[in-house]
Amino acid sequence: MIEILVDSLKKSFKRYILGVNYVNDNEIYIDVLPENINEICSHIYTNIDCSLVSLFATDEREPGGIFNIFYSFAIRKLGFFMVIKTALKQDNTSIDSITPVIPAANLYEREIKDMFGISFKGHPDNRELVFHQNWPDNLHPLRKDFNKSDKPEFIDKKPEFIEINGTGVFEIPVGPVHAGIIEPGHFRFSVAGEPIINLEAKLYYVHKGMEKLAEGQHFEKVLFLAERISGDETFANSLAYCQAIEKIAGLKQLPERATYTRAVIGELERLYNHLGDISGICVDVAYVFAAGQFAMMRRWCQMLNEEVTGSRFLRSSNRPGGLRRDFIRGKESSILSNLQKLEKEFNETVEIIKSNSLFIDRVENTGVVKREIALDLNAVGPAGRAAGLKSDIRLDFPYAAYDKIRFEIPDHNNGDVNCRLNVKIEEVNESINMIRQAIGKMPSEGPVAEPVDKLEPYRYAFGMNEAPRGENCHWVMSGENNTIYRYKIRTPSFCNWPVLCHAVKGNIVPDFPLINKSFNLSYSGNDL
Repeated sequence: MIEILVDSLKKSFKRYILGVNYVNDNEIYIDVLPENINEICSHIYTNIDCSLVSLFATDEREPGGIFNIFYSFAIRKLGFFMVIKTALKQDNTSIDSITPVIPAANLYEREIKDMFGISFKGHPDNRELVFHQNWPDNLHPLRKDFNKSDKPEFIDKKPEFIEINGTGVFEIPVGPVHAGIIEPGHFRFSVAGEPIINLEAKLYYVHKGMEKLAEGQHFEKVLFLAERISGDETFANSLAYCQAIEKIAGLKQLPERATYTRAVIGELERLYNHLGDISGICVDVAYVFAAGQFAMMRRWCQMLNEEVTGSRFLRSSNRPGGLRRDFIRGKESSILSNLQKLEKEFNETVEIIKSNSLFIDRVENTGVVKREIALDLNAVGPAGRAAGLKSDIRLDFPYAAYDKIRFEIPDHNNGDVNCRLNVKIEEVNESINMIRQAIGKMPSEGPVAEPVDKLEPYRYAFGMNEAPRGENCHWVMSGENNTIYRYKIRTPSFCNWPVLCHAVKGNIVPDFPLINKSFNLSYSGNDL
């Protein structure tokens, strides 16, 4: 089927396509001329059932004299990536924007403009994304000639926000520093009376330069960076990185015991994250009893995480080629007994909150995301599934042992806080069931890792998994001497922050904390 799609593209755009390269079993890279990028991407997006899951650039001026841009589409039903690749000469760093046709491209193109200095003609919003008002003009950190040790002299520019004008329209600035221990983010509300008519989120106050720090480092060292992208998605991010490295190394099959263990730990991570999210929703409707119950259960899960891996946040579990050690052996009965205790307490508490009409009244029809918005912006994870997008990387691009485990994808359509809550409730029970299956099917003996000692230079691959917040997509390009040439990180929060800004429209400002918590997006996972 994928060959038929590629042949159709070749026939439609034979004068524009320069080459087609199949790599890593399920990745297709199609080289095209830059002047035709808008036409080709529009055709793919309109005529093929796919999503734009990443868009990024590489600086290959040495020795090629070019920048490459990769437009990455996931054809979920076929389990394939179709990547449209185009080269820009270093003296002509301008290309047509695809955002007017594919709204999900918006933030990617703005990010590339900031980090590489490539401009996108016809983009509807050319303001800075990553940079703030103190960053010097014409200084682009992901170009190879930018020294990561440099400390630029900051300048003073006026911050730019969208202005909504009209009688009775007021702006409410919130942040970037918030009450509590959350990381910084500025939210600019425009309100007419009580309802919110626009919300703009300004992030990247904790931008860490992760992708730049990875350049030129040994691939084993970069794993430690991947683990520190976002503390509560440590395992998912390290796994995505390892998946890409394993593909580049040509490792076709991991030991079976390793694949099942990765599934178990991935679901342990989902459990404690979802329980924390559900507790947070209860906090924001002042349901103290329920909030305490779910927070207690989250703590149970973190204690189990520590018993299994030595870390409450599951850090230092992965390594390229598998796992650092056999984490499950001898702990099977403890894991199962803890899950049995959790399942009983969880479902009893869920029954209590669902019978509380005051609680249901707060979450129903609050923060609605329409399916069309979710599709246009590639809403992922529980946020997408709550709006009727029934996609999950564990099914669409199976990894670890998920092709051997049975589970159901929650099916909801209203896109409100209640649906996002119910998706997470159902996924908690599914995760418990999946862990039981994985432990039951796991072979009793065998290794948990294969050696990965060497990477061929200038090969690349995607690593993709279903993090607690949704689709997690990392792309790695190897360099010489086992180093990393380019590491593109796209966590689920990057996709879902724009979706949150749509979800609050028409609601009142006091409902923002509740809507925000139902997404529970990561600042650190976005502000790379």
